[in-house]
Amino acid sequence: MSSFSAEWLSVREPVDHASCNNMVKRTLLDYLKAIHGKTLPNLSVIDLGCGTGSNLRGLAPFLGRQQSWTLVDYDPLLLSAAREALLDWADEVIVDDDQNFEIKQSDHTLNIKFLQADLMKSYADVLDKKPDLITAAAFFDLVSVEWLRQFAQALKSPLYTVLTYNGIEKWLPSHAADEAVLKAFIEHQQTDKGFGSAAGPHAAQALISVLQSRSFTVSQGLSNWALSNPDHQTLIRLLAQGIAQAVVETGQVVQGDVNEWLAARVRAEGCEIGHIDIFAAPALVPAVAPN
Repeated sequence: MSSFSAEWLSVREPVDHASCNNMVKRTLLDYLKAIHGKTLPNLSVIDLGCGTGSNLRGLAPFLGRQQSWTLVDYDPLLLSAAREALLDWADEVIVDDDQNFEIKQSDHTLNIKFLQADLMKSYADVLDKKPDLITAAAFFDLVSVEWLRQFAQALKSPLYTVLTYNGIEKWLPSHAADEAVLKAFIEHQQTDKGFGSAAGPHAAQALISVLQSRSFTVSQGLSNWALSNPDHQTLIRLLAQGIAQAVVETGQVVQGDVNEWLAARVRAEGCEIGHIDIFAAPALVPAVAPN
């Protein structure tokens, strides 16, 4: 399974949080309040491919005062980075040992577990824990369409996933190599990231389709990055460098053209990177009246 640097995840975090679709988030919160009550007491959440814990930091302030999270990732270094990032984020550390990790942030108390797992092989074990909510960020575009189908077939909990890449990119000013670079980058996005050939920009629609076939109610909305220099200079630079490296690995664009594109893009006035947020709620089983 692919790994991402803690630097990249840290730089993108504030943009991720600002880009999440408010309509989809409101739909999620309305659903949870209808099921669990307006105060959202004692919710249990599992975050897939947690990285350094960004999804928790973005969503926890909107949930109830007492929360239980399980952060799942394949990379032990990222799980360690998540622990350190959450220690920095917390207003108070209540417990920090191998068995229990509990922090207080504002008026929220969070009990957090860290789980190293290969989700290619063990996603069913994770889903069997039956949390109140499963979350993920920038994760499902890394997996194969077949894995998505199997995951969705096994899913029983509500799912809230944000920032799934949809293949739309707009850079300013335009560059002669934009089209060729994007085509090669999308092909690289669909290489094996540890789950078979990745769905890449087709992931969101594939996931929506299989969830709807299982009678999940699905809400979706755009969560595009809108980046501008100098506000997002570091992120634009890292993004352009990552794209250029991926394109070089495909061999589809001449090295000189990639170099020229990269030189222009690290100085870009701005860019928009397309993403989709999804909330999917399982069909409610009608209560059976007692005899």
